[in-house]
Amino acid sequence: MIRKAFIMQLNSGQEEEYQKRHEPIWPELESILKSHGVHSYSIFLDSDTHTLFAYVEFANEAEWDAIAKTDVCQRWWKYMRDIMPSNPDNSPVSRELKQMFQLG
Repeated sequence: MIRKAFIMQLNSGQEEEYQKRHEPIWPELESILKSHGVHSYSIFLDSDTHTLFAYVEFANEAEWDAIAKTDVCQRWWKYMRDIMPSNPDNSPVSRELKQMFQLG
């Protein structure tokens, strides 16, 4: 299993909207994530800094990368663009974190 952690930012005042858009997440996006080998995906918010910390576990790097090319992921990114900093391709601005420790 591959584990990744990364951070993103949320625009100030968009905490409720971000949570609302994930409850529930689009069923077709959930299906794409699962069909591409995602076992677990969690996102946490640091309310003081508006930083989102994401942790994901998946089976295959190529399948994880392929998610970004799906129509549903492209639509999701466009949908989220107004509440978080985004790149020109609508993907959220993110920075991968280096794993320093793991128990188990």
